[in-house]
Amino acid sequence: MRRRVGIVLLVIVVALAAFNYLRPIPAVAAMHLLHSTEVVPGTAPTMPWPSRGSAAVAVSGLGFVGTSGNEQAIPAASVTKVMTALVVLEDSKLKKGEDGPIITINDADVRSYESDLAEQQSVVKVQTGEQLTLFQVLEGMLIPSANNLAETVARWDAGSTDAFVVKMNKRAADLHLTHTKFADTSGASPASVSTPSDLTTLGMAAMQNEVFAQIVARGQVTLPVAGTVYNVNGLLGQGGIIGIKTGSGLNTGANFLFAANATIDGTTIVLYGCVMGQPTLQIAFATAQALLAVMTSALHVRRVIARNQSVANYTTPWGDQSDLVSAVDVDLAEWPGMIVRQHLDAKAIVVEHPIAPRTPEGTEHVVLGDYSLDVPLVTADQLYPPGRLWRLTRVSF
Repeated sequence: MRRRVGIVLLVIVVALAAFNYLRPIPAVAAMHLLHSTEVVPGTAPTMPWPSRGSAAVAVSGLGFVGTSGNEQAIPAASVTKVMTALVVLEDSKLKKGEDGPIITINDADVRSYESDLAEQQSVVKVQTGEQLTLFQVLEGMLIPSANNLAETVARWDAGSTDAFVVKMNKRAADLHLTHTKFADTSGASPASVSTPSDLTTLGMAAMQNEVFAQIVARGQVTLPVAGTVYNVNGLLGQGGIIGIKTGSGLNTGANFLFAANATIDGTTIVLYGCVMGQPTLQIAFATAQALLAVMTSALHVRRVIARNQSVANYTTPWGDQSDLVSAVDVDLAEWPGMIVRQHLDAKAIVVEHPIAPRTPEGTEHVVLGDYSLDVPLVTADQLYPPGRLWRLTRVSF
């Protein structure tokens, strides 16, 4: 009887051990090692906003870092041509190094020139039969700010200026320029209105186009009939200014949409901004320079996450462990007082087979301003599945 009981108990023990051994290996969750939020050190500077009009400034990648807070939609003047150029470049798919199709100046183009000239608008001389490449037309429109060529390129693109203006407003809506409305292609109409924030957003989008950036960085260009014409951006090449467009001549004052390269902690960063409603274009230039100087001194580039830095950790119930480390360096431009947010996105793993070092196992999502990055994470060490003894003797899991 006792022997039979012993056999039964042995069978039970063996069955439990077998059951224990064959139970699924538990999934192991990653433990986040970094803070979920971090305030960028320092105090945001007092910006030298203009006493008249309004302004906004932004940093490439980071986004807006300040506005004067009193923005109202006013005539954009010739800054309107930035949208005209962007729509044409996107429609034509003109690439850097290409001249594009030939545009032959016709009677309608000459009438536009003569009419605009009579109204003392900014123009570039053209004549019937003159042949310009698309690239040259855009140069004439953006560099000396020829209103007549804005009309010429709009008719070439859409068949009429009215049809082209519809495209301009559609693109503005796509860019969420909620305070912008275009009524013409050149900005001669006071009904083409915008704000510094909207125009800065437009400028950042336009400067991503290599052809646009190439044109607005040119100080002068020679055209077949007009000869040599000069950029109305008087700050071009000064203080890192690389573009993009002035707008003046209407009774609401002068506007300046600008982009500048700045060296921040050894890294070149593009700074953007727009001032509107200034008494003169020279005052608009001076205001832009003052804003850029303060931005340059306040910005820093910091390594938020370093390559091979531990971001999370896997620790198994059987005592094995490995950190999850960043596969790359993450350097971000920072503005004092902004908040860096981080979130771990790594699934729980089941270690049924050895997991080698440098195996991708998730990402660290980093957000700062407009930065939104998924930083790849890899295992630092080998992870091994549990041994037989642990699987036989585990109590829970």
